[in-house]
Amino acid sequence: MADKSKEPEEVAGAKPSSIGKVLIPGFIATVIVVETLIFFFMVPTADDVAALAEARLIEKIETNMEADGEVIVEDEEAIKEFSMGQYEIIFTPPGSDRNHRVEFELFGKSKSADLDAAKALFEERKGRLKDKMLEEVRNASMNDLQQMALIRRRVFATSSEILAHDPPILQGVGFERYFVYEE
Repeated sequence: MADKSKEPEEVAGAKPSSIGKVLIPGFIATVIVVETLIFFFMVPTADDVAALAEARLIEKIETNMEADGEVIVEDEEAIKEFSMGQYEIIFTPPGSDRNHRVEFELFGKSKSADLDAAKALFEERKGRLKDKMLEEVRNASMNDLQQMALIRRRVFATSSEILAHDPPILQGVGFERYFVYEE
């Protein structure tokens, strides 16, 4: 029986295994080394990125070159203008006994890629737009008409509604000339 009592003492006094203490840091170190190797071999260098950008630029220029050697490069995101007509509206403001005349020449702003579609949409809906411009000016107060920002915002909202498209092709509107006269 003396032998049985010594066995539990030996088990209780045994050292824990050091495999766990070595295995966890070894696993973490392996993961870090593998990630570092992947970074160095898979991520392109600055020279590689520059060479790829240069190749794409050369390809784009070659596709845009005309027969006479002139390079035509057009940015599709560039904003272009197109005429949306001249307007001369005579009205009597509320509280006044005199007529007023508003004259303006309107232009629209659209991305280069959408310019033809914007022009076609305007030509198709020109009558509706002129009717809405009459309504907007006649409903505007003299204060609104005197402040360009207010009337521009109202005209842009109206134009966007009339020339509605998905995605929107009208980026903004502006006035080439704008006058308010009292007659």
